[in-house]
This record gives sequence, C-alpha cells and structure tokens, in this order.
Amino acid sequence: MMRSQPHDDDQENLILDMLDRFLAVEVKPHVHELEYNDTYPTEIVEKMKEMGLFGCIIDPEYGGLGLSTVTYAKIIERMSGVWMSISGIINSHLIMAMAVQRSGTEAQKREYLPRFASGELRGGVGLTEADCGTDLQAIRTTAVKHGDKYVINGSKMWITNSMYGNCLALLVKTDTEATPRHKGMSLFIAEKGKGFTVSKKLDKLGYKGIDTCALNFDDYEVPEDCLIGGIEGRGLQQVLSGLELGRINVAARGLGIAQAALDEAVVYAQTRKTFGKPICEHQAIQLKLGEMATRTQASRLLVYAAAAAYDRGERCDMEAGMAKYMATEAGFENAHEAMRIFGGYGYSKEYNIERLYRDAPLLVIGEGTNEMQRIIIAKQLIERNKV
Repeated sequence: MMRSQPHDDDQENLILDMLDRFLAVEVKPHVHELEYNDTYPTEIVEKMKEMGLFGCIIDPEYGGLGLSTVTYAKIIERMSGVWMSISGIINSHLIMAMAVQRSGTEAQKREYLPRFASGELRGGVGLTEADCGTDLQAIRTTAVKHGDKYVINGSKMWITNSMYGNCLALLVKTDTEATPRHKGMSLFIAEKGKGFTVSKKLDKLGYKGIDTCALNFDDYEVPEDCLIGGIEGRGLQQVLSGLELGRINVAARGLGIAQAALDEAVVYAQTRKTFGKPICEHQAIQLKLGEMATRTQASRLLVYAAAAAYDRGERCDMEAGMAKYMATEAGFENAHEAMRIFGGYGYSKEYNIERLYRDAPLLVIGEGTNEMQRIIIAKQLIERNKV
C-alpha cells in the first residue's frame, strides 16, 4: 500500500512512529465501542495532551512542538485512518491557537499559547450560526463594549469541542452597521463563564464521540484584552487565514479515510471468493481498486503540496481548496466503493467500512463546501493568470 513518503527530518519520523504506536494500542481497540455509543474519548484526549499534540504546530517559544504543517497533515492523515473524530479534537483547537499566534498581541500569545499547547485550555472556533455557514458575514452574534469589557449576545451552531472544551475563538459583530460588513466583525478569546451556555449536543450521522454543540450567549462578558489583536474589525480576516489551515486538515482527513477504505478493500478482495476465485481477480473489482488507489495518491500529493505552501508562508487558498476538494471527494468515493466491494458485510457495524461511509460525507460539506472550493479555485486561477 502506498503510504506517506519518508521524510529526512528525524523529529518527524520519531513523532509519526510514536503516533502509530499510540493509535494501535490506545485508540484502535476502543474505536468501535466509543463510536457506537457516541462517547467522548476522555482517556484518549488526556494521552494526546501528554504527547503534546494540542501544541503540535504552536511555536516552541510558547511551549509547542513547532512541527511543520506537512508533518501535521501526516499526523491527521494517520489519525483519520483509525478514527476521524480524534483528528477533529485537534483541528478546531489549533485553528483557535493559530489565530492567536498569527494575529494576537504579544501579551495574548504569552498568556494563552502555553495553555493551549498543554491542553489546559482546549477548544475551537465559534463561527457558524443556525442560518449562517459559508456566508460568515451574515452572523448575528454581537459584542457591545461597556467600560473595559464586551457584552456578547447571540447563538452559535455546529461548534466542535464546545462541550468538553473550555475556550473558543469567537466571531462576533462589534459594529452591526459597518459597510462592508466584514469591517464590523471581531474575534475574541472566549473562556467559558457566566452567560456562555451549551444548549444542546447535536446528534450526527457520523463523526461520533466528538462533541458538536449549539451554544447560547446571554450577556456573556469578556475582558477587552481578549479581543484578538486588540483592534476591532479584523475578525473575518483573522478567521479566513485560519481556514487555510483548517482546509488542509480536512483534506488530510479525507486522505486518511481514502487510504483506510482502500486498505480495507485490498485485504478483503484477496480473502473473499466468488465463482471459485478471490474477487480481486475479477475485472470489475480491479477497476474499482485501480481508481481508488489513484484517487488516494493524487490526493496525497495535493495535500502535502498545500501544506508545504502554507509552511513557506505563501498565500495558499487555491492550493488548500484543491487539496480539500480532491481529498475529501476521494474519501467519499473510496468509502462508497469499498462498501460495494464488501457487499453486505460493508453494511454491518462489525466492519470499519460502515463507519468510514458515515464519516466521509461531513468532509465534503465541512470547512467550506466543495462547491465553494471550486469557486475559490477558479477565482484564484483567474487572478493569478490575468491577461
């Protein structure tokens, strides 16, 4: 099976080897029970803290491991191949952390990044609302300044890490009359407290175990020094720069699912027999496997290329969009084809294929729909090739 190519960096090899052992011993034996019962993996999360995974791309100056985005993508790829939910526990948290690392004041970095890296403060990003997903400028949650505090009112929907986490990067409107709308949007570091309520844990088709919730904010107060960057009106830009990393993460998840579905199908196709021979010898199955393998490897190259561009500090919304589009569609298609190869057994909860099949659809709609990714790709293509 084609896997992630070796890297010259000894640190990367050491971390990935440690991660593989952790996934094999601490995660894989428990996935079925935790996923089936939609149980939050508390013990696994504690071990992830000990491994430093919550600070994997945070700068060492602030207590993180300082890993490259390429290494991070490989970590997420491996995690998702075993259980996608635990990759989401890291992803949203690190988008929050990177918003502070990139855009925060020096005081905010020194106060919060070490706590994010250790997992003492753990959470995600509060963006989406009930009638607002892709169009973030339509959010209605407001923050009004009173003295040295802001008072926040509104609600959020589909917020990952919000029940068992304790902090969010929260996107709000500090000026509801601003034109254009994004100039009235700000991003806050929002620790749980009075007025910050988890109203409901959402039941989902897949992506079980991880907490995804609806939130209410009723006269919830945050100190003015929790305004990321210290200046109002920059929230949307701060969020959008973080979404490049988020899309690389989701692309890596799609790659992990694509690879896992391919691996399962290749093994099964060699052991399952029909008409006196293994089904891998039937041309119809070979066609499926050939397409699955090609989709997986093409996705891998796009994911690593986008991560490398991000590491170089380049604008990479087109590259991240390509990786997210290709790899998540590959995960979706491979899970579907694997189920068809498994036949009735693929529909059984005794096999991993059924879980991969339920997890994969989230990726084509989450972190910006794949329809939106194609628009982003096209716009950047024109922008970079004007005549």
